Amino acid sequence: MEEAASVSTHRKITHTHKKNYNTRSNMWDHFQKMWDESGQTIMKSKCNYCLKEYVYNSSHGTTTLRRHLMDRCEEYPYGSKRRNMMIQVNQGSKLPPIPSKFDQEFCRQALARMIIVDELPFKCVEREGFNYFISALQPLFKMPSRITVAKDCYVIYTHEKVILKKLINGLKTRISLTTDIWTSVQNIAYLCLTAHFIDDDWNLHKRILNFCQVPSHKGKDIGATIELCLIGWGIEKLCTITVDNASSNDVAVDYLRKKFNKRNNLILNGEFMHMRCCAHILNLIVKDGLTLMEQSVTLIRKAVKYVRSSPARLQHFKTCVEQERIQCGSLVCLDVPTRWNSTYLMLESVLKLYQAFERLEEQDPHLLKELKPNGLKIEWKWEKLQTLCKFLKKFYDATNIISGTLYVTSNLFFHEMVSIGNLMIGGYNDYLLQSMVEPMREKYEKYWKYSSQNFNVMILVAILMDPRYKVAYIEFCYRKFLSPDEVDGLLKTLKGIMKKLLDYYQAESSSCISSSSRDLELEVDQFYDVSGSQESLRDEFLRHLEQRDSMSRISELDKYLNDPLESIGLKFDILGWWKNNLSNYPILALIVKDVLAIPVSTVASESAFSTGGRVLDPFRSSLSPMMVQCLVCAQDWIRSSPSPINVEDSLNEVEELEACGNV
Repeated sequence: MEEAASVSTHRKITHTHKKNYNTRSNMWDHFQKMWDESGQTIMKSKCNYCLKEYVYNSSHGTTTLRRHLMDRCEEYPYGSKRRNMMIQVNQGSKLPPIPSKFDQEFCRQALARMIIVDELPFKCVEREGFNYFISALQPLFKMPSRITVAKDCYVIYTHEKVILKKLINGLKTRISLTTDIWTSVQNIAYLCLTAHFIDDDWNLHKRILNFCQVPSHKGKDIGATIELCLIGWGIEKLCTITVDNASSNDVAVDYLRKKFNKRNNLILNGEFMHMRCCAHILNLIVKDGLTLMEQSVTLIRKAVKYVRSSPARLQHFKTCVEQERIQCGSLVCLDVPTRWNSTYLMLESVLKLYQAFERLEEQDPHLLKELKPNGLKIEWKWEKLQTLCKFLKKFYDATNIISGTLYVTSNLFFHEMVSIGNLMIGGYNDYLLQSMVEPMREKYEKYWKYSSQNFNVMILVAILMDPRYKVAYIEFCYRKFLSPDEVDGLLKTLKGIMKKLLDYYQAESSSCISSSSRDLELEVDQFYDVSGSQESLRDEFLRHLEQRDSMSRISELDKYLNDPLESIGLKFDILGWWKNNLSNYPILALIVKDVLAIPVSTVASESAFSTGGRVLDPFRSSLSPMMVQCLVCAQDWIRSSPSPINVEDSLNEVEELEACGNV
């Protein structure tokens, strides 16, 4: 007897029970009996879980029903179908699916995963409250020791490293690097080495490769450490290395350039290998400008600190806001000295409520004593602060844009660089801005003037490879800064660099193709003796092919530059555009894959505004260097999406809590 959803019969089926049918099998606890019209005979049985119907024959017993329940029913919670079922947490998530039945080993892995992603200490598994909570969720789970949890974390790290290494070694493109130095509370220096690349499907990737200890901050030691890390990953082809402008980093990049040039693995001998962190340069520019406003900023900082120093003072200030009828959803925030963006946000919030501060000054004599111990009148200088705030907003927005990690930034930076350049040359009637701009302009020209040795031409190549802008936009922007002759010379140099890049990538592509046929050529030469005249003819033919290929490369560039510009839209997907146009510009596409993967900043947006160094938290500082690398790298590899710290959002959250009376 096999499955049958319906069977033709002359009897009418009914669910009326008229006979006390003696059925001792426990299968009838899971199936419903479907009787005939007389109520004397069971015609069918229906599963209580999936509602599947089976023809019933008393001579065959309940074997078919048992087989269905244990092996075929997808709704029975204790059957093999449900036991082996995996539940996906979120569609498209990196998180592994969860088995529907309790699994001790899987739960251990999930625990280790939580500790890695949420940056929890290993000893959390020994805390009473956490253990009670887990027991309430699943009493069968046996909590592992912190030593076991640490081992589980390392197993996840090694497993994910194998997967990442396979991905990197299979790349046809080059890898760009960023480096950053972190310090533990014991003053141990750690190097954070991050790889940036575009895969064969034109997806941008950012992966931390190593978080390892470095002997010192000397450039040679940093360079040697990076070299060892790259050897361990089997990485041979580099595009650029983005670093801040410390002199030790200059030495480190030169060290790597020499080492990789010996293997002929750098583009044009590493001429454009060194990319200086643009977010760091913006920090330096803003820092020079803020120095002249230090007194006014300090006065505002003291006023905000006074208002937030006690609940009574904060309530008094809120009353002043209400009396001035100011419609503002947020209150003032205190800045962090090492984050200039928080200083900008503090000024922005204060300017919205400046009338409330003036009223507070009239009503609260203690404010004057706090801000001006000498008894002099407070000079707020609201107009100057408003001018400064508007001026800083462009730098604030630019830093946010170029410090992104989930999208291409190399083609975006040129826009921000030109906009800030316009601020530098703009004539200002305000004496404050005139005084600020002068030192800022000097710093700007030191790093971003086209003729500066610190400027990397790959920034121009990136905007040139943006089909919305190309040469026309570069020429339009530089006409604002340079003379016509200087612009013509710049464009001629840029086109020469593009020709060099095309020749290099064509040769590299040809060598990859020819290497597969080289063995066949050697086999042919073994059978045919090549005379002198034949060899000369063949060499001449090869030179002819090289010239023809060179002309086709130039025509490919000309074709791209002469094609109409794409419309400028907010949702333009530059990687998707090049993916779709790969067949039209095959060699240019190879260049684009490497150039668009170049990060113009070494830091993510949450730390791009910081003028202080990165410091490991006390928990990670207490671990061995190997375990620190395990936790930092594994977190980067397995978390579903980056969770950057947004200063502005954090401040808004604090204000919401204060409004509820929870702080």
